[in-house]
Amino acid sequence: MNATPSGQDAGAPPSSAWVRFLRSYGPTPNDLNLFDEYVTGALGRAKVQPITLTSPQLEKMKQRIESGAPGSLLIAGTAGDGKTYHCRSLWIGLGGSPRDWAGPAQVKKVTLADGRIAIFVKDLSELNDDQSDDALGLLERSVLGGEDKEFLVVAANHGQILERLRDIGFRQNRTNPLRKPIQDAFLLSGLVPERLAIFDLSRTAHRQSLEEVLTAVAGHPEWGNCLDCALRSAGRICPIFENRERLLGLQDGGVFARRLGDLVEVSKLNGWHLPVRDLLALAANMILGHRDAREGLLACADVARIQDGGVIERGSIYDNVFGANLPRRRANDRQVFRALASFGIGEETSNGADGLLVYGADDTKLTEAFSQFVGNDAIYGATPSYLAAQRAYLEGEEAARLDNGAAQFLVRLEAQRRRLFFTLPENETDYPFWAMTAFRFAGDYLEMSSALFERKAVSETIRSRLVRGLNRVMTGLLIENADRIFVASSGGFTQSRISVLCDTEAPARRVGGIGMALRLDVHTERPTLDVALAQGSGGSATFNLTPVRFEFLCRVAEGSLPGSFSNECLEDMLAFKAKLLRKAELLGSARLTDDEGEAGSDEEALTLTFIEIEQSGHGFSRPVTVRTAP
Repeated sequence: MNATPSGQDAGAPPSSAWVRFLRSYGPTPNDLNLFDEYVTGALGRAKVQPITLTSPQLEKMKQRIESGAPGSLLIAGTAGDGKTYHCRSLWIGLGGSPRDWAGPAQVKKVTLADGRIAIFVKDLSELNDDQSDDALGLLERSVLGGEDKEFLVVAANHGQILERLRDIGFRQNRTNPLRKPIQDAFLLSGLVPERLAIFDLSRTAHRQSLEEVLTAVAGHPEWGNCLDCALRSAGRICPIFENRERLLGLQDGGVFARRLGDLVEVSKLNGWHLPVRDLLALAANMILGHRDAREGLLACADVARIQDGGVIERGSIYDNVFGANLPRRRANDRQVFRALASFGIGEETSNGADGLLVYGADDTKLTEAFSQFVGNDAIYGATPSYLAAQRAYLEGEEAARLDNGAAQFLVRLEAQRRRLFFTLPENETDYPFWAMTAFRFAGDYLEMSSALFERKAVSETIRSRLVRGLNRVMTGLLIENADRIFVASSGGFTQSRISVLCDTEAPARRVGGIGMALRLDVHTERPTLDVALAQGSGGSATFNLTPVRFEFLCRVAEGSLPGSFSNECLEDMLAFKAKLLRKAELLGSARLTDDEGEAGSDEEALTLTFIEIEQSGHGFSRPVTVRTAP
């Protein structure tokens, strides 16, 4: 047996101090984990090893200062990205005292070995106007005015630094010369002054950050104390340790973590920013979450009660991913839970999956699949309570099914859908896991993004589906073409949903500088549709493919009506169509100019090109010439 660690009560489970500390990272009502200082204090009280994450940006900051390069550092990001952590770590790394850092002063100085003075501002928003003006004055002098003896290290949210620069410019009756360069740097649309190093922590890769957080939390050495815990003896299941084991992926080969990484990656590409603070809260909630625990998060002292009550499954990691253990309002306060909720996992489903979960135990055609995908998990899958609720739902009286019994079973059914999403095999065709989400084509989107990143060919199936969806939005017709793109109008109103006049068309694959190409935007890291109607940059228009837009085009290609999925996506597509129509109009005007001077006739001819559809669904353009007497 291990000796009781310092900071832990005698007789308490051996990992209770560690679990209590991990709980401080979770989504508690007071959200104390929002503050770097609180977590540092909790670490000191628990006397456990800290959760350590690599900080590649921190090493780059140190290298910049140690190189002796002149100028200042701006540590930017959103709330929870670790600005204070990086600022504090850099201060200590340069020889600053941890005691001085913990003091009340917001502006701190440390003298470096080369004689330069680094002035730290750990949170720009905490400064009053005079302090802010002094700090930003030093920032400007060190970047643009040749100040080499002192430089600034400042941590600030994106909006804070831009607002303070605007305000100081207003007070000085001028435009601050640093505001636009910094704003352009945040938008990745301009060059940063050579003497200003901007470290934007919000630009970190979400999947990579998630993997690191999961490894640091689930693989933490303090879990070794659990091996001697009585709560895991005599076949007892500790929900905390069980969730930790599933998070590590020791039984499923890491499928759970990879699938969670897919959700986080799609969320990022949809515009959600998930700071490290949220990812740490997610990891803590996945392991400690339980619907019957205080504040929804288990402590070691709760485990015996949960075991004796036979309600271990109410702490399922598959529910905790989405904050189902938390009050709805508290879950919605966290961006990570809002982002994951957007996938609708648990609410979205397929007929096959629900048939398996509802009838699989009794239907001889489904029993093998039920045993493989549900019955193989006695802790969170085919538990006695789930099977009992299933039987009551199927065999109970009609009144019972329509009343409380049905509601209870449906709650369990949602939990099983969530579990299936994370446990179904990758190559399972009868029950595809992405079909149980609102983003049924997210797997194809990730495959396409990966291919573009690795400079490989995009699957022909994905390309063809995109072209079909694009054509159906452009024309409003059920066109099956995957070989060409019709740029169509209604004869005047570009926003018309039904357009049968073909202004021009382009190949579905880029040939000789004309046609559609799929590219990866280096700034957004998203795939982009680039449709060129003529050679040269002036003849093309681009459309950024977010996962939502990709889902929209794919669903339209498969038969959904454009307005039934997302009016916002439809408006975005019609705006893209208007750009292409404008390009076609300009190209047509240029051709008319080139034709001026040619011999005329006594009659004027007007040629209109109509889109017609064959019985097979293949569309083609047919010109019709109308002659009018002068």
